[in-house]
Amino acid sequence: MGFLSRLFGNKEVTTEENGKMTKVLFIKANDRPADQAISPRMYDTFLETYKETHPTDEVTELDLFKEELPYYGNTAITGLYKRTQGLELTAEEEKAVNLVDQYLNQFLAMDKVVFAFPLWNATVPAPLITYLSYLAQAGKMFNYTAEGPVGYAGDKKVMLLNARGSDYALEGMASAEMAVSLVENIISLWGINNPEAVIIEGHNQYPDRTQKIIADGLENVAKAAEAF
Repeated sequence: MGFLSRLFGNKEVTTEENGKMTKVLFIKANDRPADQAISPRMYDTFLETYKETHPTDEVTELDLFKEELPYYGNTAITGLYKRTQGLELTAEEEKAVNLVDQYLNQFLAMDKVVFAFPLWNATVPAPLITYLSYLAQAGKMFNYTAEGPVGYAGDKKVMLLNARGSDYALEGMASAEMAVSLVENIISLWGINNPEAVIIEGHNQYPDRTQKIIADGLENVAKAAEAF
């Protein structure tokens, strides 16, 4: 009996539905080494466990710091607007629009998406903001209606892996958390309202428990990967 059969009993397990292979996008938003930062360790743990327990899934990795995405600003916004109006784009606008399309289409093609990111200076790293801005395109990722925005990515399974040195579970701290809450609010516009999340927190605030907090957290990460 194989590993997946042992894990799920006699139930037949497959990563394909209607002949379609499950596609998974792993998004990393931290360029610090794994021996110095927690969210890269979460990313590595989740990725390794996921590959072991979902061997036939198609996994794509996206390291946002290595992508070096240009800031999302006037060139891309104007180019996207001109395209919808049937107007001619400049070469620079065409390049910016094509880049937006590249990342947006990649995301839309995925069945599952994993975001791994830290809380830095009360929010997320800048490359993640830029990337999310590329994706948030009205008409493709969501649309405005008289009843409010309607998202088109609600069928995707999403996991958020986050590390934060302070304990935001303490009374009065939750309102100051602008990393996980920020990502959740943005992707809710796209119809993704119930992402899963694994958070490791307090490892800097409680130095006497640092190693246990991290070890327990990584164990939870592995369990989440297995079930994702």
